[in-house]
Amino acid sequence: MSGGAGGRPAREARGEAGRIPAPGPAVGALVLAAGRSTRMGDANKLLATLDGLPFVVRVAEAALAARVAQVLVVTGHEAERIEAALAGRPVSFAFNRHFAQGMATSIRCGLAALRQDLEAAVVLLGDMPRVTAGAVDRLVAAFDPADPRIVVPVREGRRGNPVLWPRRYFREMLELTGDAGARGLIGRHADRVTAVPFETDAIFADADTPEALAALGAAPGEPAR
Repeated sequence: MSGGAGGRPAREARGEAGRIPAPGPAVGALVLAAGRSTRMGDANKLLATLDGLPFVVRVAEAALAARVAQVLVVTGHEAERIEAALAGRPVSFAFNRHFAQGMATSIRCGLAALRQDLEAAVVLLGDMPRVTAGAVDRLVAAFDPADPRIVVPVREGRRGNPVLWPRRYFREMLELTGDAGARGLIGRHADRVTAVPFETDAIFADADTPEALAALGAAPGEPAR
């Protein structure tokens, strides 16, 4: 597999090849875990802990417990620490050497490294530790390969994350730039969006600042040594 936009080849972690194929459409999970956490000081927010587990581990485990065929983690900043935190879990890794140029580079890197037989991908943010396997499964259940639409979680009219993207949109996603992610594509294809109602704020709960981290009840990660 290719590492995509400026990446090295995706590496397969122990156990990935032994994952039991999920029933239903072939959907992958793409965990974005490459960011620099610039507003968190020296700490890496992806290694902050909630209930004893680093954020990135909670997100990856939610994906692993969901009905997806592959879980791929895009690393960049402190890649070795992220991979160490996920050691022994059946995930693949793709390294994005252009991570400092924004989230779009990680999306491009991850999409290029996903299995070619997948019909869609759920894009999860590594700093959203309250997203569950059940949430991912609800998005997958709403996806119809015969009528491939973007599937978005919504609460009280507000869109959240993660988002399921059919393969038909991958080409446009591979042209993304900057740090806004793929939000603009949702607006561009508003007539091709399926909104799935949620009753939880977990689809919004991320940690970009120390204050947001405290609001989640999480402990900051240790700075690199």
